[in-house]
Amino acid sequence: MATLGPRTLIATLVLATTLTLTACDPAAEVEAESPPATSAPVSPPASSAVSTSPAGSGKHTLAEAATAGGLTKATGAGAVSDVPVDPGEMRDGMHLVVADYNRAGQTSGRRILFVGVDGVPEDPNKRREHLWRGLIDYALQNGSTGSPTTAKPYQPGPFGGSLECFSLPESANSTDVICGWSDTTTAAVALFPRTTPADAARLFAAMRADLEH
Repeated sequence: MATLGPRTLIATLVLATTLTLTACDPAAEVEAESPPATSAPVSPPASSAVSTSPAGSGKHTLAEAATAGGLTKATGAGAVSDVPVDPGEMRDGMHLVVADYNRAGQTSGRRILFVGVDGVPEDPNKRREHLWRGLIDYALQNGSTGSPTTAKPYQPGPFGGSLECFSLPESANSTDVICGWSDTTTAAVALFPRTTPADAARLFAAMRADLEH
């Protein structure tokens, strides 16, 4: 049997010790057996927007029209001269349109009040809700009574988006109706004195065709 020299004996002992520690190291076993970590899939955020019709593509703008949906814009001393409804924060590039309109042959009495904004930077549905609240407050101070009914969707017209109307009930008969529309960049509301939601919705869609571009 061969006799090991001092250097050879020390090297052999060091190698044996290293192999023993590696075989008994739990961390080394876990590292060797654990599969590589993977990231959990991320789901896209759910959308809460509701639309009765696909919103038209592109950027829409609003402008006053001498006639809108067969109605004539009021002018002169009797026309609306201020902003009766808070339109919300107005930023650069946004336009505010406020006008009242007479029905065919109307020479006196309450007119149809229109308030709209374009270039809306936030969700236009939220801006419409803001306009609705302001118009309800305005209406209740000008002859309307009762609590608003639930808004119902109606045909929005060629620009798509959402058009809804609800009444401020005074009786089972025709009363004041508030309508509002919203699409990709605009939001608008109107107060229709003494009518029905269905009639107001048809008229509002016709007005929209002349006021939105």
